[in-house]
Amino acid sequence: MKIEEHISLKPLTTFGIGGKARYFSRAGSVAELEEAVVFAKKEKVPIFILGGGSNVLISDEGFAGLVIKMDILGIEFVPKKSGVVEVVAGAGEEWDYLVGLAVEKGLHGIENLSHIPGSVGAAPVQNIGAYGVEVKGTISFVEVFDIESGETRVLKNKGCQFSYRDSIFKGEKGKQLIVTKVGFELKSNGKVNISYRDLEAYFSKKKVDAPTLAEVRQAVVEIRCAKLPDWRVIGTAGSFFKNPIVTKRSFVALRKLYPELLSYPWSKGAVKLSLAWILDNVCNAKGFHVGKATVYKNQALVLVNEGGASAEEVKELASKLQALVKEKTGIMIEPEVQWVE
Repeated sequence: MKIEEHISLKPLTTFGIGGKARYFSRAGSVAELEEAVVFAKKEKVPIFILGGGSNVLISDEGFAGLVIKMDILGIEFVPKKSGVVEVVAGAGEEWDYLVGLAVEKGLHGIENLSHIPGSVGAAPVQNIGAYGVEVKGTISFVEVFDIESGETRVLKNKGCQFSYRDSIFKGEKGKQLIVTKVGFELKSNGKVNISYRDLEAYFSKKKVDAPTLAEVRQAVVEIRCAKLPDWRVIGTAGSFFKNPIVTKRSFVALRKLYPELLSYPWSKGAVKLSLAWILDNVCNAKGFHVGKATVYKNQALVLVNEGGASAEEVKELASKLQALVKEKTGIMIEPEVQWVE
């Protein structure tokens, strides 16, 4: 394991923003991860785990501790009961590569999560979701390295405490846990899910009643590409905020003010609102900017770095949007992107 000093984090994030890491290392195995953690403890500095860099906004001052780039690779396909295959992937694998591989092998479950940037290890932390699917519905286990004990252990699905864009790994109890490997139970005899509004419209337009697994993946890719900037060309962390979940009473009140307000069924007594619709139609937020940080022209939920934006500019823009949504709807929206300093 190699420890480097004063390494720029900017090129390691999809936002293309961020200062330098005081210390930096790459962990290609649990043993190397353990070495890096021992070093951080010896130096008495904090640790930040960096995956694909797709859901973070790093301070312009950088990180005054050890950044560990997660590079643990490997993908296995383990047949389980009839029609079920457990796919086990290293935390450093690229998420969309794994999705593509699963689709090629005819395995259902994560195809609606196509074209999401980032690493496999970040998927359970964020409980990533899109087009009517959350990754928690497929995760069988998460292998973690415990910083405090120095041991590797396995959490089953229930132990991960998944909720909307959340998990145990984002709370106090899970901050000492580093994801090293993830297991997914996928089905060879599953059914595609095209109930989400955008997918229904896509296949209705194409007059396709029973799309294949590959066709669903292609649809998701095309829809996302039409709405979202290419993170390899334009600096972005994707959707910057979570869609708000409100009580049915609050939803009814808002619907009186905004009759065309888009929403999605959530749970008994709760409704998930389309924040993109609110930002676009209620706040007219497209085109808002602070310096070089801008609301994306095709999707108001996305903030972009036009080139040379600072982390502070993005933070200020996000704060202005939060205040505007609060003023118009009474809702305080929450960032989905993690702030690192």
